[in-house]
Amino acid sequence: MLTESELRELLQYSSNNQVLSLYLNTEPAQGNADAYKLRLRSMLKDLDLPEDVERIEQYFAHEYDWSGRSVAIFSCAADRFFKAYPLSVTVQSRVWISDHPHFKPLADIWDAYGGYGVVLVDKQGARLFFFHLGELEEQEGTMGEEVKHVKRGGASTFPGRRGGIAGRTGYEDEIVDRNLKSSVDFAVRFLESRKIRRVLIGGTDDNVKAFLAEFPKNWQSLVVGTFPISMTASHVEVLQKAMQAGHQAEKKREHKLIETAITASAKGTGGAVGVENVLTAISSHRVQTLMFKEGFLSPGIRCQSCGLITPHQLDSCPVCTGKTESVVDVVDLAVRSVLHSGGDVEVIHESSELEQVGNIAAILRY
Repeated sequence: MLTESELRELLQYSSNNQVLSLYLNTEPAQGNADAYKLRLRSMLKDLDLPEDVERIEQYFAHEYDWSGRSVAIFSCAADRFFKAYPLSVTVQSRVWISDHPHFKPLADIWDAYGGYGVVLVDKQGARLFFFHLGELEEQEGTMGEEVKHVKRGGASTFPGRRGGIAGRTGYEDEIVDRNLKSSVDFAVRFLESRKIRRVLIGGTDDNVKAFLAEFPKNWQSLVVGTFPISMTASHVEVLQKAMQAGHQAEKKREHKLIETAITASAKGTGGAVGVENVLTAISSHRVQTLMFKEGFLSPGIRCQSCGLITPHQLDSCPVCTGKTESVVDVVDLAVRSVLHSGGDVEVIHESSELEQVGNIAAILRY
């Protein structure tokens, strides 16, 4: 499983030699191992990197178990560098040669599937899950005192509800309240220890609302969605519901980001749209959030001395007069630069608004 530290290692790695990046879709529902091996041979046959090709073929022959949905490989035989990451989410098959790992597909899946905390709540306790890149990484649970209902007339107090709920006793309310606070404390410790980026809350409407009312405000800001589910749901059910709710929430969040960038750009402050304007902002380390349409490529040049990237074909760098080199995709370099400077990257799968401004935009720090 790809971890954040491994992602950072790939981000920081570059070489004076050629680095081969290979992504292979191995989705079991779409084909078998023999079909994917044939696809692999086709992708590798014309590459003039015999040592890297041999190492990759050895990996698939002896190490990969073909149980995942895709795999990402990065190889530089001259540096004795080889990394392979089986993935539980699908990627498009592709091969890329550069002086650094081809990072955009990983940025995409990390953005879409990385670091989800899922909390299922009821009146007695909570179940906590950590989903990462399509896999259940960990789960824990806490159970408080059993709530035994004794029906009585009238209403009693209940957290978040003025007048309470008819038929519930004050003693029952106290138990529910204690259990709720215990569940919130337990959830916060679980989420903090795993550096969760996004939180989903599942349960009945009443239980979810009561939990959110007690949830600290700094964690409420990371809640991207809620969904109805039983506390006894299986891991598969939780994953399906969480991914569905997360996808819907992500689309809404992306729309707001795009809208913010386009509006700020139009006002002339805090935003940039189009390749040239975004790359100019990146060169001055002003980009907080970079967003681009999935699959978007743009050729350009890179300065070999200062690292400037631009869509214009120039023989020398306009900043330091250094020698330049042509690159197939400046967007891939933009992703690396933004992440290096501590910014965020959003890969947008569908957006007519983003397409209209050149498939790339950014929210700026200043």
